[in-house]
Amino acid sequence: MYKVPVGVLGASGYAGRELCGLIARHPKLELVFASANEQRGQRTRIGAAEVTYVATEDAPLNKAEIVFTALPHGASAQWVGNARASGARVVDLSSDFRPGVGEGEAPYGLTELMRAKIPGAEIVANPGCYPTAVLVALAPLLKAGMVVPGATINISAASGVTGAGYSARPDLLFAEVSEDFRAYAVGNEHRHLAEMQAVAKELGARDNDILFTPHLLPVARGILATITVSVNEHTDDQSALWRGFYRGEPFIEIFDQPPALRDVVRRNVVRLSVTKAANVRQPTLIIISAIDNLMKGASGQAVQNANLLLGLNEQAGLPV
Repeated sequence: MYKVPVGVLGASGYAGRELCGLIARHPKLELVFASANEQRGQRTRIGAAEVTYVATEDAPLNKAEIVFTALPHGASAQWVGNARASGARVVDLSSDFRPGVGEGEAPYGLTELMRAKIPGAEIVANPGCYPTAVLVALAPLLKAGMVVPGATINISAASGVTGAGYSARPDLLFAEVSEDFRAYAVGNEHRHLAEMQAVAKELGARDNDILFTPHLLPVARGILATITVSVNEHTDDQSALWRGFYRGEPFIEIFDQPPALRDVVRRNVVRLSVTKAANVRQPTLIIISAIDNLMKGASGQAVQNANLLLGLNEQAGLPV
């Protein structure tokens, strides 16, 4: 059976290794190269197969129909151009082409919201992990015009340590993270903020600021985001809007009870709950959103976008 040849640039990081594992288990994709400069020449086992890392400059780009670029932010754009010059289409996991951050006109690959723009694209800008959790949660409200104009959208979100990347850092050592919980990028200056602001505006935000405070969880993977937003009015069934908006979406789950990380880890899903806030004067909703930062927040969504690019079943090779 024919399989579509694909390659991964930046395959030794957390997202890159997750990608290689998904490709190895995908019924329609075949990994033809995996690059990792610092580990060039080394072999690693991914699923039932062994992969030998090559240097990025030695990657045979012309052998792949789809190239996934999981390179550091700022380093990816050049290699996206090289892959395009070789004839491959690209799903880029860096921020280099994302709204509010990068340059160019690449469709934003938040699949459930931007699906129509993806199939004919040459480059897809895969979203960041925090923006995926936040924007999927907010989209129904913004599209419906239910957020109070000028109101601040408050987001407190916590991520596992793989969200910080694969590079060695003293503050991410086990003894520094274990049995601790802390905020970071305090002051509303996280690098994902511009991406969230730009897409929220596209979805219908009306002069709404976003106040975003991320936290580091002492776990390997997963994101739990708590979003509070002022709305024009409450309804009898708070989650009805989300159930209707995402009806038929296999990777979006709406529950009455707030989600936990164990509900989503190693799954390509966003799980949401919506609750009316009591004891406040302004009608306010509390939306809880949970994802696996390496799956729906990165590599799983990248494969979901590649499936669309190739005209495959969108769910192919993805754990629901």
